[in-house]
Amino acid sequence: MSNNTNKTQLARECGVSRASLYYQPKRDVIDLGIKEQILRVLQTHKSYGHKRIALALKFNKKRILRVMKKYGIKPYRRRVIKPVKHEDMGKPPTSYPNLIKTLCPMRPNVIWVTDFTYIHFQDTFLYLATIMDLYTREIVGFHVSAYHTSALVVAALQHAMGNTRRAPIIIHSDQGSEYDSKAFTQHATAYGMLISMSNKHSPWENGYQESFYAHFKVDLGFVSQFDSIETLIEGIYLTIHYYNYDRIHTRLKMSPVQFKKQFERRLHTTV
Repeated sequence: MSNNTNKTQLARECGVSRASLYYQPKRDVIDLGIKEQILRVLQTHKSYGHKRIALALKFNKKRILRVMKKYGIKPYRRRVIKPVKHEDMGKPPTSYPNLIKTLCPMRPNVIWVTDFTYIHFQDTFLYLATIMDLYTREIVGFHVSAYHTSALVVAALQHAMGNTRRAPIIIHSDQGSEYDSKAFTQHATAYGMLISMSNKHSPWENGYQESFYAHFKVDLGFVSQFDSIETLIEGIYLTIHYYNYDRIHTRLKMSPVQFKKQFERRLHTTV
């Protein structure tokens, strides 16, 4: 029996046309093209999930998710475990209430949120304190130090004020001893800021910074790639610059600085 006869018989038994046996599905070819585009995005933006990749490629997020699942593509994520600060254990609750629970800022410099994280490098630690504008999600100030003291968080606050030259209405943090210190609270109130703090053991009340650090450490990459403290600090600066200027924020659909500039353009056209 010839090959053509075999195909005719097979088509009859399956109840399909003979021509359909020669059809090569186009979806696989299209999906392979999308897969390559996804991988190119992930080369530059290692922590992007399907939503950010869809924004970068201007594709439907469900389509991107389907292709990623099809080819087993996953962004590189590391869970960030925040160490317990033993000096804060047993500390009585602060007298500063959470002022941002029900507030939604409609412009920049209304609410700043602040926190710090640690970076383990060789046999030592570096500490990074950051201040984020809650409306634009921009890191407006930061500071790196070998010590997590009040000087660390005060320096980040001073850096933010030097960059913006305009104090927010509220600055929000957790109840860490660094933020409840006399040095920090005096600086904040001297700038005219209202102090707000999360409830004790409620990290979700400052989840904006927690989320930033989770992505930041992925974007920074393995700390072992840096051969000195100096190159690590340079990497920290470059990663924050990347976050502010290039990294798409899911809520904003663009980078924080692009969002801020868009707001400023709208403001000028309505004045």
